[in-house]
Amino acid sequence: MSAISSLSSSYASPLSTSLNLPVRSVQATIALLEEGCTVPFIARYRKEATGSLDEVAIAAIRDEVARLTDLDKRRASILESLKERDLLSADLEAQVKAAATKTELEDIYLPYRPKRKTRATAAIEKGLEPLALTIINYKTREPQKEAESFVNPEKGVATVEEALAGARDIIAEKVAEDSSLRGRMRKLWIKESRIESKVDKGKEQEGEKFKDYFDWSEPSAKAPSHRILAMFRGEAEKILKLSIRPEFERAVDILDEKYLKGEDKCTEQMEAAIEDAYKRLVAPSMETELRQILKERADEEAIKVFVNNLGELLMAPPLGQKAVLALDPGFRTGCKLVCLDRQGELLHHDVIYPLFDGKDGGGRARAVEKMLSYCKKYVVEAIAVGNGTASRETKDFVDSIDFAGAGLNKPQVVLVNESGASIYSASKVARDEFPDHDVTVRGAVSIGRRLVDPLAELVKIEPKSIGVGQYQHDVDQGRLQTSLDDTVMSCVNSVGVELNTASKELLSYVSGLGNQLASNIVKFRQEEGPFASRAQLKKVPRLGPKAFEQCAG
Repeated sequence: MSAISSLSSSYASPLSTSLNLPVRSVQATIALLEEGCTVPFIARYRKEATGSLDEVAIAAIRDEVARLTDLDKRRASILESLKERDLLSADLEAQVKAAATKTELEDIYLPYRPKRKTRATAAIEKGLEPLALTIINYKTREPQKEAESFVNPEKGVATVEEALAGARDIIAEKVAEDSSLRGRMRKLWIKESRIESKVDKGKEQEGEKFKDYFDWSEPSAKAPSHRILAMFRGEAEKILKLSIRPEFERAVDILDEKYLKGEDKCTEQMEAAIEDAYKRLVAPSMETELRQILKERADEEAIKVFVNNLGELLMAPPLGQKAVLALDPGFRTGCKLVCLDRQGELLHHDVIYPLFDGKDGGGRARAVEKMLSYCKKYVVEAIAVGNGTASRETKDFVDSIDFAGAGLNKPQVVLVNESGASIYSASKVARDEFPDHDVTVRGAVSIGRRLVDPLAELVKIEPKSIGVGQYQHDVDQGRLQTSLDDTVMSCVNSVGVELNTASKELLSYVSGLGNQLASNIVKFRQEEGPFASRAQLKKVPRLGPKAFEQCAG
């Protein structure tokens, strides 16, 4: 919410147009966000103000306000810099204020940006700028003759050719910084570039997993996100060499169109300067920009997949309050077994070896004996089997047990997604819950609880660790975290929580709370006993009227 500024009310009209939403709805949403209201709260309880905007639209408004705020900060910084250096003309100020995107803003600022020493600035220091302007404006028919008067060994210009080379360096920089041409060039690169990857020499064996991209080429505009991310990863690991460029002639034609005027000796100098400008300055700059554009596009598509998968996982139907026996499968090391009561509390743990004989505790026969004993003792209603290594064999073992022969009803047997269980088992949350048990017990408990209530258990794990998509470490981590947090918060708030049993982690995702207030609620509950009503929340330390308004629903 910190990105929402008091200036943001001026954003309502442009956002209304860009997002195709009623301006009143956008204004109301911005005002509510500025008050500290969360996205789920606004979507559910402020429909009359927003015109029933859903969470997707409200989050889009929040993100766009943050982007525009960032743009305005950069705009103010540029104007201040130009003013301090006495470079701010009325026309330039108007251009800066009219820039609608950060890219456009940076293009306008590029010629005025403080520079480190370049070939062009060195040539200007040698007094060659007048010669460059004469050539670029075609004010001479004999540039070589014109250059003679600029030869000055004391300034480092020993020959006519050195004078012309310096002038071409100045021209190349002016061409490269032409904001109108950069816009056209950018469109060409986005539309017509090809992404090509080659294996780095001698890396064929080491980079076997990238073999599909050892000799690959396709239009970058059509490349799917997973291929973009795979090639970028291959490059980062120094297995692949990438090039992303349009046809050389098509790009240079855009520069020639503006700067070439006729066919004389000035044109010869201009052609050389333009080719140098493109190869040395424009192409590297455009490739850097295009890489960023492709990365952002790939990130966006990948994050959508993460978000959809996470939402489905979190909203999987809970089994409900049942006594559960959970198995974390294994071959030689055995299956870790835990028994949980109907509230998910740990009653007992053990290890069985149904898939490997020769361990203390016996093999398959002893494993069957233990399973039947625990199912009877703890009145087990469901068996959760983690879906990792040996899961299929472990489930086959459970299915083969003759429960009826032992006078028992066969419990429901379910394969449970165990992604992130190992992360949870080593986390502080797990250590706090089970300080006297090792990671194997904690992991098995997590598998069992996921069957009973997936949402309540999975919120204890950082969303990125749940394993809901590919290349999660390659995408923009800030955007990924925000999107996944939004998804978890949306799921938690759409389902609601049981105030007297919800964990601190689950409560922290409730609208208006967060980690500190969630901890305060749990502590209050432990000290004062169960909450008799939602109104009693007002007695929780630091839980003020605004937080109560957000969370009570």
